[in-house]
Amino acid sequence: MHVLISLHEITFPGSLFQIPLWHQKASARADGIILWDYHVICIQRSGEGNAPHKVWDLDSSLTFPTPLDQYVSEAIRPSFQLFPEYKRLFRVVHAPIFLRFFASDRRHMRDAVGNWISQPPTWEPIVAEDGTVHNLDEYIRVSTTDVLTDIEDDSIQSLFSQKFGLVASESQLEDLFSFIS
Repeated sequence: MHVLISLHEITFPGSLFQIPLWHQKASARADGIILWDYHVICIQRSGEGNAPHKVWDLDSSLTFPTPLDQYVSEAIRPSFQLFPEYKRLFRVVHAPIFLRFFASDRRHMRDAVGNWISQPPTWEPIVAEDGTVHNLDEYIRVSTTDVLTDIEDDSIQSLFSQKFGLVASESQLEDLFSFIS
């Protein structure tokens, strides 16, 4: 099983800010820290006994793939103290569902007058199976009111059935993956 995770940091419900991640190739700093508006990684569930889940982060300078516990401790760094009003949240979406429903026409890559902020990728914009041309904002919008209240079978089912998956807090992330193993 593969799960895609979008990482966010918010300060007030519905507000989107930037999330710090370490060991990122785009960083100019020795520690590799960079602030992303959002960042998507893939977590692959291990199918072999006690083998660790693997994180596939194309922007990371850590080993590729990276064991989940190492990625959390070195790239996300939950031990790094944020101001109390800041909360790191994670939208977790089952990869097959994400691949069917995600769409981006790249409007987020243009300035106010329509010019490219940076060159877009060479491949075609992503259109969802249902014809939707843009729903990136819906995937990256998170709120503390959306966070799982408890990790249990019913809430986990939304991961496998809902277009936008579920939202987990920083403290729930590794527990979530141990629960669905």
